[in-house]
Amino acid sequence: MKKPPESTGKKRGKRSDLAEWLDRTRVSRIGEAEFAAVRQALEPVSESYLRKLLRESGVELAPMVGGVQQGNFDELEATLLALVDEYTRGDRARQMAVRRLVITAKDHARWASRKHPEKEEMVLWMATWLENPTVFSEWVKLRRARI
Repeated sequence: MKKPPESTGKKRGKRSDLAEWLDRTRVSRIGEAEFAAVRQALEPVSESYLRKLLRESGVELAPMVGGVQQGNFDELEATLLALVDEYTRGDRARQMAVRRLVITAKDHARWASRKHPEKEEMVLWMATWLENPTVFSEWVKLRRARI
């Protein structure tokens, strides 16, 4: 009968696995290809949890990897504006991928607004973005002057 492997006493987790991967690959920016590679290396891991860990790591994230950040209105504005650029430069398939990212974030914000009423304003921002991404930058200036 085999003995179980001896424990080193260190608890392994996705955060330490990510730190190890970042150290090994020495990437300075996580784009979509790197995101796919790190997700595969850390399987099983959800996209949302991996995004959270990557944000916490401090490594630069491409807009499609960073997603729509909703910690505050400055983050929300910055990430939605970056996604406008992705949307306007992309072909139809890319535009649909960007829209899916914003729709998912809007749905999360709507769910969170049940307990956090300030998220309702964030839902409005994302709904406005979805209605017409190309006018969002002007709309958000007007909206911010109002709130």
